[in-house]
Amino acid sequence: MTVDIRVIRAGQMYRYYLRETVVGDGRRPARTSLRAAQEQAGVPVGRWMGRGLAALGLAPGGEVTEAQLRNLFGERGRHPDADRIEAARLAAGDSPKKAYRAGALGRRVTVTGVDFVFRPQPTIYLLWALGDDETRRVIEAAHERAIVRVLEWIEDEVAVIRYGKDGIYRVRPPGGLVAARFRHYEARSGRPLLHDHLLLSVKGQRLDGTWGSVHTLALHENTVAASALYNELVAAEVCEELGLATEPRTVTPGRRPVMEIAGVPHELIRWTSRRSDQIAACLNELEHEYVTAVDDDGEPLFLPVVSERARAKLNAIAARKTRPPKQSARPLAQLRAWWKTSAILTSGVAADVITSLLEHARAAAAAIRARVAAVVDVALAAVDVAATVFVMNDGGRFHRRHLLAEARRHLALILRGRRRDPGLDDQVVAAAISTYCLDISEPKTVRGLEAGYRLYTARWALPDLPARRPPAVHDPDRQPPADPGEPAAPRPPGRDAGEWETPRVPLQYERAVLAGAVVHEKLRTATATATAVRGRAYHVVAHQQAAMPEQLLAPAAADPEDNDQLEAAPGEAIDMTALRALRDSRTDVEALDITAGRLRRLQNVFIKAADDSRARADRYTGQENVHGPQPVREDDQQAYRLQDPGPHRSRISGH
Repeated sequence: MTVDIRVIRAGQMYRYYLRETVVGDGRRPARTSLRAAQEQAGVPVGRWMGRGLAALGLAPGGEVTEAQLRNLFGERGRHPDADRIEAARLAAGDSPKKAYRAGALGRRVTVTGVDFVFRPQPTIYLLWALGDDETRRVIEAAHERAIVRVLEWIEDEVAVIRYGKDGIYRVRPPGGLVAARFRHYEARSGRPLLHDHLLLSVKGQRLDGTWGSVHTLALHENTVAASALYNELVAAEVCEELGLATEPRTVTPGRRPVMEIAGVPHELIRWTSRRSDQIAACLNELEHEYVTAVDDDGEPLFLPVVSERARAKLNAIAARKTRPPKQSARPLAQLRAWWKTSAILTSGVAADVITSLLEHARAAAAAIRARVAAVVDVALAAVDVAATVFVMNDGGRFHRRHLLAEARRHLALILRGRRRDPGLDDQVVAAAISTYCLDISEPKTVRGLEAGYRLYTARWALPDLPARRPPAVHDPDRQPPADPGEPAAPRPPGRDAGEWETPRVPLQYERAVLAGAVVHEKLRTATATATAVRGRAYHVVAHQQAAMPEQLLAPAAADPEDNDQLEAAPGEAIDMTALRALRDSRTDVEALDITAGRLRRLQNVFIKAADDSRARADRYTGQENVHGPQPVREDDQQAYRLQDPGPHRSRISGH
């Protein structure tokens, strides 16, 4: 996620945004004007954006003043120039009450807006921080254009104003929305982090000219799709302007790879991620406390494994516990000089590489682009998108916005930083819905009939996929965990949390990659219509493999003497060839090399594991329960859902 969202409330505008956010996240001196504080901090002034400015008499790109921010966001949704309007009405002889109403934009609201935080991928803002002035200007311009495009998409496809009883009717704001953009240059750690705060007002004009409030839940629901669109746009703009290319890099094993600029050393990314290292260390401690927590009777308080939902909550706690205080903002020229010196001295990357980082990235891009041209097959992209979304959403049910976000990620993976034709993501989604998705909507209101809220599931049956979560089995003996279905034992003496392997639920992305491989294999081996698909699929996979840098290609075949039989339990051997291939693969494309035979063996392993878990559960439930049933928290049994609304915090953002 490179786009975060946070709700803005009227009082919060005074406590946080007017004191810190608008001046580069530094503490604003008392009795200092906004413009003077921004000049002292070395950050640019805020700028107005959005098509809704025309209805307010404001111009795009105009400077945002403190009074305008107070009126629009701090005074519960008034006109930015409400003071001027009210003074003019009073001068014309209107009563104070009537003059006050003249400056209002509909009803007063408590939630006055949302704060979207846009930041490019780490390799992009590293080029921005360590490159020359021309590189910096190109990246900033691409960053701004991507924000404009995302805001236009929100205005056209996402934002709705509710009306009618219980808000069952919705309408797009025909005049667009109003937003104020503020730029920041660094993270809390002092490392480079180019990012913009887009304060989006919830006020929008209806068809009849009256003012209403935009439904903020719709904005939260589409944040992932907005993030995917921003990533795709900013990477394509930077790569086309500077002659670069992108490559997939695995940040966390088992999770989705991220698209980064090829040729930028990973050590430089590590140099900027000091906060993430602190969070990871704290997270290890919290996970161990989670799986070993017991009540007064010695019974587990939570599940014996860390689910994705629980891990997300623990990660948020770790981020708060390790959150450093904000530093005073400094001018960009001073920051860039300090960043380059710090990178040369502490990152471990050679000084000549840092000083000529753009040339290294261009050389890597030339090698990638010379090997293969971009090939986008809408039919095959629809397979990957539908299979991934089906597995990564609990219960196998999803909406169009989930398919759209995944389609944009898929296109970014294939195009490697090239621009795509407008509407290609919508074509992939349409193909996925018409071919591989089943509409299971049961609308009870007008809202349920809307295209964005129709509910889908996959048409195919995938009974051979691994279970979404292991059964909740609480062994009273608390033996050491032999598999993720059993609770964890106390930490061995003398071992830190980082040295103690905490049992976790298999990540959903791993299962999604497996699902895509299964579906592809079914399409390749099916009779009748699969003849043409089989050849086309292998051709596209070869193209994608050729486009990968050497370090990202599938690992070489194991030594014939290496035994792929892994002891899973005393007296029991499991063939882990397919599971290792899935674990070691860094991208979807590499995972497609799993053969049908390996998939069958892996299927048998999962089926056997599920049978064993059910047998243990039946054996435990048959025992006499002395202490009575132990409550299990419902939220800890649910898999983490990426589409859930709420603030999305990154591993490096401290905002």
